[in-house]
Amino acid sequence: MDRHVGLDLVRITESAGLACARWMGRGDKNAADQAAVTAMRKAFDNVDIRGTVVIGEGERDEAPMLYIGEQVGSGWGPEVDIALDPLECTNSVAYGRPNAMSVIALAARGHFLHAPDTYMEKIAVGPKAKDAIDLARPIEANLEAVAAAKGYHLEDLTVVVLDRPRHEELIHRIRRTGARIHLIPDGDVSAAIATSLDSSGVDVLVGTGGAPEGVLAAAALRCLGGAIQGRLLFQNDEERARAKGMGVSDFDRIYCETDLARGDSIIFAATGVTDGDMLDGVRFFGEGAETHSMVMRVKSGTVRTIQTRYRHSHDSEAVLPDLSRATSTRG
Repeated sequence: MDRHVGLDLVRITESAGLACARWMGRGDKNAADQAAVTAMRKAFDNVDIRGTVVIGEGERDEAPMLYIGEQVGSGWGPEVDIALDPLECTNSVAYGRPNAMSVIALAARGHFLHAPDTYMEKIAVGPKAKDAIDLARPIEANLEAVAAAKGYHLEDLTVVVLDRPRHEELIHRIRRTGARIHLIPDGDVSAAIATSLDSSGVDVLVGTGGAPEGVLAAAALRCLGGAIQGRLLFQNDEERARAKGMGVSDFDRIYCETDLARGDSIIFAATGVTDGDMLDGVRFFGEGAETHSMVMRVKSGTVRTIQTRYRHSHDSEAVLPDLSRATSTRG
């Protein structure tokens, strides 16, 4: 995969992030999401790929754009599969909460699991503990193994869990081990990635979240050397039937990161919309805005952080940037 595609992906996530960031705290998650979707779809037209969306705006929703199976890109260049979330954590934008971001992962054709829109039980860790996890074991055994792999006392381990009623028993069991818990309202993609970033202070993600988000997290963790394991959790026979139609045959299988996102062609890009553990949110000023993004590749092992300042007109709610006038600083 041409490494320059990575910067093209960042331009796409920046466009989506800028477009939806103006909705922060305005209480309308649907408007924020629609702004991100519209901007991302338009920005794809400038990228020389022949892309197919395999993780997108909803398997069951009749989304008008960025739906599963939609062709994106200029129609030139390599054939690739695209996993995306134009706005991960819509509630975080609507109510001014942290960790919202725009996300894209790209891989060679057929290298992403076509995850059904259902729940997935997950555990994710960074590189030092990648060989210590096993979703088939109790949570207590996993936390002990992760602590040992990182050279920690169990009481020093920080475990991220989505704050949901379904996790009450899991939270109780974690507390009994003595490990610390960081509850988050939304955003298990960014939380999973944070386990591989030393600066985040996060060691483990556990709990149940969306299966498509598990694929996006796996793509990022492949780039960072981390690990994730996931098992699909179906709520009814309809979900099982849809999963079977998407090629899932073993309903009890535990997937690892290389099952969810295969090969060395993976590129992952994200732009912060609201401030988070991983990325700063969009900053607006009198003449424009500034974004904070990252782009990563499995093949090279590189992780680039990018700060971009845009100058734009404030005449319209649509904040799709003029890319020809953007200036970037990279670190």
